[in-house]
Amino acid sequence: MADLRTRYLGLELQSPLVASSSPLTGSLDGLRKLEAAGAGAVVLPSLFEEELAEEAPRPGAGHGDQAGYGAGPAAYLSLVEQAKQALSIPVIASLNGVSRSGWVRYAARLEAAGADAVELNIYYVSSRPGLSASEVEWHYLDVVRSVRRAIGIPLAVKLSPYFSSVANLAGQLVEAGADGLVLFNRFYQPDLDVETLEVTPRLELSSSVELRLPLRWIAILHRRFGVSLAASTGVHTAEDVVKVLLAGADVAMMTSALLRNGPDYLRSLEVRLRDWMDRHGYETVDQFRGRLSQRSVPDPATFERANYLKTLASHPAPSR
Repeated sequence: MADLRTRYLGLELQSPLVASSSPLTGSLDGLRKLEAAGAGAVVLPSLFEEELAEEAPRPGAGHGDQAGYGAGPAAYLSLVEQAKQALSIPVIASLNGVSRSGWVRYAARLEAAGADAVELNIYYVSSRPGLSASEVEWHYLDVVRSVRRAIGIPLAVKLSPYFSSVANLAGQLVEAGADGLVLFNRFYQPDLDVETLEVTPRLELSSSVELRLPLRWIAILHRRFGVSLAASTGVHTAEDVVKVLLAGADVAMMTSALLRNGPDYLRSLEVRLRDWMDRHGYETVDQFRGRLSQRSVPDPATFERANYLKTLASHPAPSR
């Protein structure tokens, strides 16, 4: 039987299938189901700094083993502790802060609660014309340096693709103390209601088409800075998992696919992943990881320039 073991953030995982931050990972019952279905690790929902003033759970929030979005820090820390006692797979806490003190204070508390690693979900999109690209990047680097000094457990950074030089920033984040990069964060975009004339939030689950952007950058960054790489956004099928591993990812993170199909969907993905490995003669994930990265393909420009001309020319002309 094919061996699915992999390493992410220096942690040993039995599978590259990781359940990323979602309502499914916000309860002990959900986490147990994900582990039973074959998740190699779990990422808890993000703890937002806006919640940090609530040291005690609000009425009706955080009771028992629930710690979903908005439950407050007490319930969140409790879930980390309970998950570490109940699960045998790595438990990764997710933190979405604003101030340096907020990032540092709660990263340390998450470590003390038993988290195996912390994922920094840096949701910082500047709309100020006077703020330069380097100043935006400095904000990210300052957060990583500050948290790195405060904790000793592995540290991942969940990035957006909205940087002028993703590869350069990746190297700087590693120098600042990041052990892993999660590519990419989906920033939910608001919509406009033309009848009420209001700006409205709208959450739409991802599709496999969205995998191409993280796939490209994982292939470019593979083995470049000695950093763990996680693919996020657009991982839905076993074929998607194979693609990100071929590009050079250590793990494939899933949210939308599990919300659509439930935790047991991991079982079928694992079966199909093993079947693909058996058909292609691979006994371990390491044997084919990065086989289609930028460093391994004959034409690196496929990833660098994305072959725009060939892509455009590949679409058939309309018949009339």
